Amino acid sequence: MTGERERVRWGILATGGIAAAFTADLVDMPDAEVVAVASRSDSSAKAFAERFGIPRAYGDWASLAADEDVDVVYVATPHSAHRAAAGMCLEAGRHVLCEKTFTLNAREAGELVALARSRGRFLMEAMWMYCNPLVGRLKALVDDGVIGEIRTVQADFGLAGPFPPSHRLRDPAQGGGALLDLGVYPVSFAQLLLGEPSDVVARAVLSDEGVDLQTGALLSYESGALASVHCSINGGTPVTASVTGSAGRIDVPGGFFFPEHFVLHRDGREPETFRADPASGPRNSLKHEAAEVMRALRAGETESPLVPLDGTLAVMRTLDTIRERIGVRYPGEATA
Repeated sequence: MTGERERVRWGILATGGIAAAFTADLVDMPDAEVVAVASRSDSSAKAFAERFGIPRAYGDWASLAADEDVDVVYVATPHSAHRAAAGMCLEAGRHVLCEKTFTLNAREAGELVALARSRGRFLMEAMWMYCNPLVGRLKALVDDGVIGEIRTVQADFGLAGPFPPSHRLRDPAQGGGALLDLGVYPVSFAQLLLGEPSDVVARAVLSDEGVDLQTGALLSYESGALASVHCSINGGTPVTASVTGSAGRIDVPGGFFFPEHFVLHRDGREPETFRADPASGPRNSLKHEAAEVMRALRAGETESPLVPLDGTLAVMRTLDTIRERIGVRYPGEATA
């Protein structure tokens, strides 16, 4: 693509809640145009298209992937279908923004990354936390050594539930459980600051269906740092995060992955509060993520420096290791 203000044409693959939230933000962006939507159901695609004023609705994924008027496809299916949906779009020459968790496992993630790189297509995990300006400010402070050497990172994300066995979050066939749906945030937060751990210890409480109702993990690093992460679908948690260093601490209150503010504590100084810029929009806006995709496409980049593919692969390896430790396996995954 060329031209700084050229409109980027989006296709939306799937019509659930996160697809609706993302599309609602897209249609409010002057440099974005949503031109098509696809679902496995004609009626669902048409209803979604009518709701958001989208000109084309497809009752199958392949038609959207083949639509040459689409620059980039936002894949918003359950993560069990990400490999198939994103792969189809990449094969057809579309750029892809794929929801988190990126895929079911690191093997599938590696296949998508290899496909995108071989085709010269843009691919990014929709880890909107990494695109949040205030989270970027936090990382910059840590990287600049403001709190010294990192000693510990803590992050949690839990929902009160209860969710019935029929719910998506309890369904192994859809990659259910707390870890892939919620735990990806604490793990990604820890790895944003510390990178991939050298060792992982994890424990979980499993449902009768074999998915994790709650999981806790301790990530260890060669530097001596530790990261404690927790996720749950059977108990609401504060959804907070903190980073402690040798010279201070940063606390992020509820909703750490789209924070309103965070507090910097440094030895011998008064606490300092950093707040989100009101001009950047609501806390829960997905526009930063969309803007980063469109910036990269206009610049001719095939991956984002904010959400690098190697970082996504590293998170997927950690999630795989945690699942190995707690004994969660999804249908169709290899046993060896």
